[in-house]
Amino acid sequence: MTPAEQNAWRSFTRGQEKLGGRVSRHLQSDSHLSVADYAVLVHLADAPGGRMRSADLAASVGWEKSRMSHQVSRMVKRRLVVREGCPEDGRGAFGVITPEGREMIEAAAPRHVEIARRLFIDSLTPEELEVLTRVAKRVLEHLEQRPM
Repeated sequence: MTPAEQNAWRSFTRGQEKLGGRVSRHLQSDSHLSVADYAVLVHLADAPGGRMRSADLAASVGWEKSRMSHQVSRMVKRRLVVREGCPEDGRGAFGVITPEGREMIEAAAPRHVEIARRLFIDSLTPEELEVLTRVAKRVLEHLEQRPM
């Protein structure tokens, strides 16, 4: 890498690590949810009927199926989600948000938004946010075109 490329990469990854760690700590202490719990609950809460096929849920979060399976198992124990069989496909399953899970995400969301704003959004100008949005979308499109 050139010095400029290395500086950009290191700044990006270090910032992402620090931001992720702080968001994770706030989420855990404020809401007793992990970042993984939050991601799953957000996707299920937004899904029609609060349910998604496990494979679709994994894809939407960007995880391997096995990681999603383990995460959902932990959340089932805490009564945040339940698994339901898929009548069309005996091997398939749905993840379904429970009333307790919906309550948890609804309570956590405002504080999560407040933390995201304080730690991230407020540090950028509107112009910088616009540039960052374009860059992030470009990187996401690039990753989607090259899965590995």
